[in-house]
Amino acid sequence: MKLTLALFTSLLLAPLGTMVAAEGARPNIVFIFADDWGWGDLSCHGHPYVKTPNIDRLAKEGTDFHRFTVASGVCSPSRTAVMTGHFPARYNIDGHFAWVKNNAQRGMPDWLDPKTPTLPRMLQSAGYATAHFGKWHLSNDMIPDSPLPKVYGYDDYGAFNCAGEQIPVHEDASRAITFIEKSAAAKKPFFINLWIHEPHTPFHTVPKYEWRFRDMKSREDQIYASVLSHADDRIGEVLAALDRLRLTENTLVIFSSDNGPARAGGAAKLDLNYDTATGAGWGIAAAKGITAGRKGYKAALFEGGINVPFIARWPGKIPAGRIDNASLISAVDLLPTFCELAGAKLPAAYQPDGISQVAVLKGTEAPRRSKPLFWRMDGAWPARANAPFHWVTYAVVDQQWKLLSNRDGSHVELYDLAADPLEKTDRAGERPEVVKEVTAKLATWKSSLPEKPSGDVFSAERR
Repeated sequence: MKLTLALFTSLLLAPLGTMVAAEGARPNIVFIFADDWGWGDLSCHGHPYVKTPNIDRLAKEGTDFHRFTVASGVCSPSRTAVMTGHFPARYNIDGHFAWVKNNAQRGMPDWLDPKTPTLPRMLQSAGYATAHFGKWHLSNDMIPDSPLPKVYGYDDYGAFNCAGEQIPVHEDASRAITFIEKSAAAKKPFFINLWIHEPHTPFHTVPKYEWRFRDMKSREDQIYASVLSHADDRIGEVLAALDRLRLTENTLVIFSSDNGPARAGGAAKLDLNYDTATGAGWGIAAAKGITAGRKGYKAALFEGGINVPFIARWPGKIPAGRIDNASLISAVDLLPTFCELAGAKLPAAYQPDGISQVAVLKGTEAPRRSKPLFWRMDGAWPARANAPFHWVTYAVVDQQWKLLSNRDGSHVELYDLAADPLEKTDRAGERPEVVKEVTAKLATWKSSLPEKPSGDVFSAERR
């Protein structure tokens, strides 16, 4: 009886975070997904003037995975992969969601089918409190009858690039912190998609952050550095809240980006742009993101468009201060990985394209991928002079090999990513047997894709 009373008393007096952690090994999960943040746009990745001390803290206290790739070179399909664990081509989502006429012209739906099995819904079923804060873009604010984020499995949300009210882009972190506090008080594990706006255009600058880079000679560089610094500070506010609530030890925090950095197709004048979801800000001339030597930028299936930062921290579970430059992790892996960590069962008829990477995150398994990765985008062939890396329609990664193909397969390139991660040497001519093998896998995958969208995915405006 004395032992039981002592245990009960200790639980009553324990810090709130300790009580939440005592529920079991299931971590809270905060997935921070930036927008157009290039692989080289971090001070821990060697950027010459951008300062990201809070993201650098994640790298110091966690593992920096150098070979993570997203499932598209642009926003909406990349986010579809995170939400569904599937390649976005399975939903005919090959580009960003725009207005209805443009979606129809490209053979796309107007939004992600709300009946699709989704990551937040699976985590909800496992007892997690779920929330989404920041950019949505699994529909569009210009389609007013599109489903709201909440129907996809969120207990709470505040978003832009969706139907309904658009939250100010800089309120993402404060809303996430409020949700963390609420979940901790309720003693519930939580999952948060924190999908920040930066550094997507328009660039919404704040004087405080512009002042930090007041000595820069280039106004465009000053703008770009200031918005990244502002985003890094908001990430720091979330990390500080986890520290304050004593939740850090039992929270997996991941920082990544939906695709590579944006660049103007040619010379661009610095001026103000207006976005219907986020308001006025500086335009594409201030897009100064870098890829640290990777080919291409946003909207390309070369590594500059899809190989993005991926830093994971879970103290005591994920090795600290480690760089993993070998493990092939994909955005489609996040759903099975998070579900395994959360103890969430996948629906009976659901088959992810990704694989669980829990052991790889923890550093307890040698890097080896059992499934190929596939991409589909609208590439223009022959390549245009002002967009030399945007001709690719299909891409495959199978072990160390990456195959790139135009729409009809009349031109392919092959790269050994293990030996040549910057895609400098095309090996297609000297390794025809590899081209043949990987092309056959691509053909099988293409045959599994639907010809057109189906389900509740069309706006009334189509009629």
